[in-house]
Amino acid sequence: MSRHHHQNINIQGPVGILQALYQPGEAEKPAVVICHPHPLYGGTMRNKVVYWMGRSFEDAGCSVLRFNFRGVEQSEGEWDEGQGEADDAAAALDWLHEQHPDSALWLAGFSFGCYAGLQAARNDARVSHMFAVAPAVNLWSFAFMQGETRPVTVVSGTADEIVPFEQVKASVRGKANISFHAIEGAGHFFPAHMEQMTAALLADVPFLVHESTAASR
Repeated sequence: MSRHHHQNINIQGPVGILQALYQPGEAEKPAVVICHPHPLYGGTMRNKVVYWMGRSFEDAGCSVLRFNFRGVEQSEGEWDEGQGEADDAAAALDWLHEQHPDSALWLAGFSFGCYAGLQAARNDARVSHMFAVAPAVNLWSFAFMQGETRPVTVVSGTADEIVPFEQVKASVRGKANISFHAIEGAGHFFPAHMEQMTAALLADVPFLVHESTAASR
């Protein structure tokens, strides 16, 4: 039986309603907010990479919230150069934590979603693990992450045509809290490497991988 029964919901953001998809999971499992890629280049919560990131966490029993940044589809507001979008991510974290106050709170992002999402997570002590897939380090400054000690999982394709792999690799070098996973031959959207990407995404949380695998048998 499919675990995927998404609820179409609206949550209150800083400048209006944010359109979202929510799936509650198992009570003892983490609750995960997932942030989508750049709104001005077609990024939405329905992006294929974001969908498969969410599905991986859902298969593992996590509660998952995907949402549209301000001005995207039915979300109210306008593009705000990444700063307002970080505030949107903070509102999403608040909402999900309210639903699951006893669950670990995690933040995951893809491309631009890493920039907005990690800013929100960096300032939220409730977040215990962060996940960054193809973080757009060549387009946005991630200097705000300096001094971070909580675990961060970073996944990058070696053939990324938008965010150069070597720049991502250099950005994580020497940071003991970051676990870096390179997907050989993968492009920015992982068109032929989605399975490898999702496996890497959960590689640092083996208790989820084990239980997700068992549940799928």
